[in-house]
Order: sequence, then structure tokens, then C-alpha cells
Amino acid sequence: MEIRPQPIAPGIDLVKLVDEGFVAFNGGRLREICWLLREVLRNPRTTVGWSLAGALTPLGYGISMFAPLMRAGFIDYVVSTGANLYHDMHYSLQYSFEVEYPGKDDLLLRQEERIRIYDVTFDAEALLQTDQYSYRLMKNPEFKGRMGTAELHYKMGRYVLETERRHGLPHHGLMATAHELGVPLYTPAPSDGTIGLNLGALRLLDPDLEIDVVHDLNEFTAMAYDARQAGAESAVVILGGGVPKNYMLQPGPQIQEVLKLKYEGHDYFVQITDARQDTGGLSGATPAEAFTWGKVTEKSLNRNIVCYVDTTIALPIITAYLLATCQPRPLKRLYDQRLERLARFTEVYRTEAAKRAEQR
Repeated sequence: MEIRPQPIAPGIDLVKLVDEGFVAFNGGRLREICWLLREVLRNPRTTVGWSLAGALTPLGYGISMFAPLMRAGFIDYVVSTGANLYHDMHYSLQYSFEVEYPGKDDLLLRQEERIRIYDVTFDAEALLQTDQYSYRLMKNPEFKGRMGTAELHYKMGRYVLETERRHGLPHHGLMATAHELGVPLYTPAPSDGTIGLNLGALRLLDPDLEIDVVHDLNEFTAMAYDARQAGAESAVVILGGGVPKNYMLQPGPQIQEVLKLKYEGHDYFVQITDARQDTGGLSGATPAEAFTWGKVTEKSLNRNIVCYVDTTIALPIITAYLLATCQPRPLKRLYDQRLERLARFTEVYRTEAAKRAEQR
């Protein structure tokens, strides 16, 4: 593609800026991600999952980014750190965050009972009250017994949505919106977050309370397999890395290597990261490397883009671009279908396992 520079005019809109001003290097990769996702979202049958790592909801991105994307039908399911769901609830409870100079004296902040996430600070009281809030709501009868994290967060989301409505908040956050729209929220490491810490406290009082991550794994894998069986394509948008990224990609190895079923992996793969692959720190590696694991399809090698840029820079641009250039898609409400999908997947695996046993 030839570079044809045009002077940037006053008042240029974001779409035109991305299309004409983001030319090469990581600017070019960010433009290509916008273009690729625009094409992906034109197919209403393509399933699109987003993985969230890093401190995104403390910046209000649950309200300003993820909720609008979900309402437009651009996010069908989410894999997230527990921290992003927990900090999202601070806004639901009307606690505020402030931007401070990142070099502020941390001893002073501790004396002031202020918590710091780089240049974002908030009152420690927000943690204490959110702990009490989540602890109280998870003591309700519907949280008894065994469940996966999608069910846990869906049930929590009902209370969070009611709380936001009771407070008259004009906009809803990540967990409340996901509940309302039937978007499943998976957290592969629930104990690595404060919601999980509160569950630990409740477990000491009620031994029957259990978050079943193995059920989660099968439910999540069934969702990927079922979409492929229905002839639909799959796209993943990876923000950061860590456990959410690996979890998002692992249906490929699980279905192919462990369950011995036919499955090719995701069709589209884009990632926003600032990690380097040569140090082994890219959290699941590049799309090309993921292909060797069976995590993505061969054709996805021409449908994958990694942009090495801070998510807090890229995500607002991607969000604004997609909302400006794509028509809303029908909601898939994958949460509502999760048990039906798992039942079909279970039957397929048991049938194939029985056939293999007979052949031995």
C-alpha cells in the first residue's frame, strides 16, 4: 500500500485520522486492527470474544468502552482477570477514582488511606465497602452449591445492576451490562482477585460453596466447539496477556489433543500488548506461534495482527472507530445457551470416547 500523506486538517474526525494518519509501524498495525474488526463485525454469525488483563476498569473502561461495545453486539463473551470485575463494582457503589502524579509519596498515600494504581488513586474505604457488598450478596441462597464463574458473575450482575439503578446511575458498568445482555464473563483464576478472596471467607462458613473451574473449562470449550459445528467463525481480541489470553486460546489444544475431536481453532486473532516475544514474556506468544499449538486456524495466519502499544491508548481508538463504522449486531446471549451447548458437547465426546474404547 503506497503512503500518500495528506495534511491533517483542523477538526478531522477519528475515523479519517485512523484511515489516513495511522500509516506504518504500530500506528499501521492499529489501523489494520480497526479495519479487520470492522470486517469481522459485518458478519453477525461470527462469535467475538475479548480477553481483559491489566487495570482497565479502574479507569472507567467498563462504563466508557466495554458496555457500549456489548450493547452494539460487538462483544459476545469475555475472559477477564477477577480484578477488572471487582474494581468495576466501585463505580456501581459510587466510589470515585482520581488521577495523581505517579511520583506522589506512597508513604503519604498510605497515611491518607489512599490506594494507588500507577497514577490512579482511590480511597481504601472503596475496597472495604466493596468487599462487604460482594460478601453480603454472595451469602444469598442462589450462591449456594457448585457453579462456574460465568454463573457466579451473572448472578452477581443482577444485584450490581439493581444497585446501579437504585442509585440512579446514568450508565452501567461491565458486570451489570453483561448480566442484562446475557454476555458470559469467565475468570480462569478466580482466587487471584478480591471476589475470590470473599468467596474464600464464605467457604470457611459453608463447605458446600464451590466455584468449579473444571465445569468452567468444559462450558467454555463447548461454546467454542458448538460455534464451529454450526459453521460460524470465531474471532478473539486480546487486551494484554496473562491467564485470560491463554484461557481464551486453549479450546484448540483441549479439543484436539485431549478430547481427540476435530477442531481448528480461532479464525481471527488480534492482540494489543507491550510485551516482547523474545523474552518469553508475551503471555501465550504470537498468533503464528499459537498456530503450532492448534489454537488458531491456518487461514488465520493472514487474519492476525499484534500491535505493540499500551491498551489504554489503543482501546479508546478501537472502540470509537468500531462504533462509528459498524452497524450494531444482534445479541447472541451466549450465557443463556451455555448449558444446552455443554450438554451437546458432552454427548459428542462420550460417543467418540466410546467408539475409541471399542476399537482398542
